[in-house]
Amino acid sequence: MRRGAMERTDAEAMAAWLLDRAARFEGVRGADALYFSSESHALSLLDGEPEENASGVEGGVSVRLIGRDGRQGVAYGNNFSKPSLENLLEWSRANMLASEPEENITLFGGPTDTDDSALELFDCAVAGSITQDMRMKACLEMTDAARSRDPRVLSVRAAAWGDGTGESFYASTAGLSGWKRSTSVSSGVTVVMQDGDSLEMGAYGKGVCHLEDIKHQEHAALAVEKTASLLGGKPLCTGKYTLILPPEISACLVDEIGDLFCASLIHKGRSLMKGKLGTQVAGSAVTLTDDGRIRRGAGSGAFDGEGVPTGRTVLIDSGVAANYLYNLQYAAKDGVASTGSASRGLASLPDVDTSNLVLSPGSLSRDALYRSAGDAFLVIELMGLHTVNPVSGDFSLGAKGVRMRDGAMGEPVAGVTISGNLTELLKKIAALGDDLEFFGATGAPSMVVRDVVVAGN
Repeated sequence: MRRGAMERTDAEAMAAWLLDRAARFEGVRGADALYFSSESHALSLLDGEPEENASGVEGGVSVRLIGRDGRQGVAYGNNFSKPSLENLLEWSRANMLASEPEENITLFGGPTDTDDSALELFDCAVAGSITQDMRMKACLEMTDAARSRDPRVLSVRAAAWGDGTGESFYASTAGLSGWKRSTSVSSGVTVVMQDGDSLEMGAYGKGVCHLEDIKHQEHAALAVEKTASLLGGKPLCTGKYTLILPPEISACLVDEIGDLFCASLIHKGRSLMKGKLGTQVAGSAVTLTDDGRIRRGAGSGAFDGEGVPTGRTVLIDSGVAANYLYNLQYAAKDGVASTGSASRGLASLPDVDTSNLVLSPGSLSRDALYRSAGDAFLVIELMGLHTVNPVSGDFSLGAKGVRMRDGAMGEPVAGVTISGNLTELLKKIAALGDDLEFFGATGAPSMVVRDVVVAGN
């Protein structure tokens, strides 16, 4: 087969041929190859009628050459014929020669771990067993569940389902090789609700590895519940408030924090965590880890993009910055071992990235946490987290939610802005709930943050 997916034996033979040819180039010290293939399906209904219906199969291969002077070049393609592969090698060499020399560019010599069976990333019930009728049934069930939940549902703007499989093969001239394979399934609902003159749109959804873990009708109910709580929202008076962040919002915040521990950003001066190891950077309740070996984790894998075994790295330990995340290049710069945090796409050189980020839960139930917060602002939507300055930590974010009094839900809130500095915000995290939830590759519980500036009326 020249395009799309290949049989495993054919992919392995192709990678071996590419590496053998690459090793013959003058001035090349090493090379690695990455093959990837995937099959995906997506269906979405708008008020019960099909809006999106897509399926596809993709496949590709890339080669990275490493020169003796530290230059790197990568090229990729999706045509597996010999002439195309030869052209791929030439492009990789041209890109290598056009690049600048770098220090500490190397290949991992092993040993590596290629057995990911204990991680349960592949579900046979997803691979080839989900029919189009099943997808349609799930979308209709989500539509009906949302409509029946509340008479104020004006429109089910999207009842969406997605599923897919993917596998990749990594091999290098250092003698490493290994396969990864995984499945994914997701569902989500977006609704528009109206109460008098108030109109609000909201959504809820999740993605998992195994079919049995998807709760699509529950997602519909939560989308309606979340949106209903915001109807008729009005601004708070400007001042300092105690914030309650539910798991979904906490997870979004954790995503931003985790990236700040990537060594590539540290070395480029693009992270406020530079030089902070061993210092207090968050409240004592905060312990944050990156764990590439969580069972059924969306970011899990036996090895990273350079063949290094993955593991668990504590980033923040009881509020103290403990470790950075490394690939081979940046680990060598700092004289430490790689944490198995190399990330690589077909068209990119290895970089540093998170796997599964986990904010360790506390001991309080959600109700007890809400009561402990007293008068507070429960944040249900937080807009603009991607605009947080990673160097200064300054932020100004739009927010919607509910006013809380002694743990009880009060009036809806909208039209407010939460502003401050991420360094200060982390230190104001006072308590964490026991309600850890995963959203994609990030797990977080509810949290209470004290004395945060909210601008409204």
